[in-house]
Amino acid sequence: EIGRLYHALADGGDALFAAIERELALTLEQVRALKGQEAPLADDPALAHALALRNPYVDPMSLLQVDLLRRWRAGQRQDAALERALFATVRGIARGMQNTG
Repeated sequence: EIGRLYHALADGGDALFAAIERELALTLEQVRALKGQEAPLADDPALAHALALRNPYVDPMSLLQVDLLRRWRAGQRQDAALERALFATVRGIARGMQNTG
């Protein structure tokens, strides 16, 4: 759902986004069939738990980032404070996902 919000910021790309959604659904279906389990991480409870703990923090930052991007673009990318806040969300999301920003 958060991906849809980011997509709404883009000009066009509807066919690409639809293809990504289809491929995600197909991939999840195939992983479930190959592993013989309904939940994608049923065989890795530690990772499932880590993601469950992470998402309540990362998801709001993503929602904030979408809003900041919308506002920054509306101001013709001239607002330095919005730009700093935007970069802070990039760093926060990267840290929350345990990847570098």
